[in-house]
Amino acid sequence: MTWIVADRPAEAPEVPGAPDVLADLLDGVRARGAFFGEVGLDPPWGLRFATGASLTLTTLRSGAGWLVPAEGEPFRIDAGDVVLSRGPAAFTVADRPGTRPGHRVTGTDYCADAPGRSCRVGPRGGTVLLSGAYQGGGAVAERLLRTLPETLTLPADARPEPVLELLTAELRRAGPGQRAVLDRLLDLALVSVLRAWLARARPAAPGWYAAGADPVVARALALLHAAPERPWTVAGLAGATGVSRASLARRFAGAVGEPPMTYLTGWRIARAADLLRETDATVAAVARRVGYADAFALSAAFKRLRGVSPTAYRRATTG
Repeated sequence: MTWIVADRPAEAPEVPGAPDVLADLLDGVRARGAFFGEVGLDPPWGLRFATGASLTLTTLRSGAGWLVPAEGEPFRIDAGDVVLSRGPAAFTVADRPGTRPGHRVTGTDYCADAPGRSCRVGPRGGTVLLSGAYQGGGAVAERLLRTLPETLTLPADARPEPVLELLTAELRRAGPGQRAVLDRLLDLALVSVLRAWLARARPAAPGWYAAGADPVVARALALLHAAPERPWTVAGLAGATGVSRASLARRFAGAVGEPPMTYLTGWRIARAADLLRETDATVAAVARRVGYADAFALSAAFKRLRGVSPTAYRRATTG
């Protein structure tokens, strides 16, 4: 198969038949020194989560409560429900929406009634709350966070129970390497929750997930994700997927929610942001790896989408 760029045939990159966009979005997501807590609670109770974490997983192992997000209406959570809350905005979990929080959970004092980043306070009542949070704002890939709602809820009948049981068991004992084990379990819980939520949340799921139902759009996404550095055009992408330019543009925008080249720009800039934060590559080298001719071209696109230059972004995210 060939694809066309600037009216010249070239070999298409080898890609799978369907894109695993979730895997791409999760690439680089690694918990490091995450916050954890398990606490037993008697009414009236309320916890204000103000850690600045990029993503927090909350579940009630028993009992019921309410989650009050930074924006939007409070909603009830029952035993076994799992909630992912996107940061850094604070949120509250309480026995009732109007209960005043009795404890402020922060990055330096994560656990109610016990200092530290990892703790278990034994059950004293009918509600046991388990939570895990990615430390800081850069622990979860920004490109993943941008696709998620502020909060998403997975009902008890779809929860990744084995992972949560392992988390609970690990919190209740101390042993060598516990921090590394907890970090890896949080990563596994995140993947499990997202997979289960995406499978159930068709109307609310991100466009890239629903796009998998259209083989042409799925192929286009796979090509863009596999080789963002290639000089793609709508014509070249249409040729690689075996449809006309008009058909590809219509089907892609309808499924994903934006035109192919707009999506590609966002993907390139997201990849560039990760490389700037996680590597020592020069801006020029990053530009070439994500499909820009030079540092100037990347800087112009980066500042247009992110509001800052690549150099300023690197300085702000790496300290």
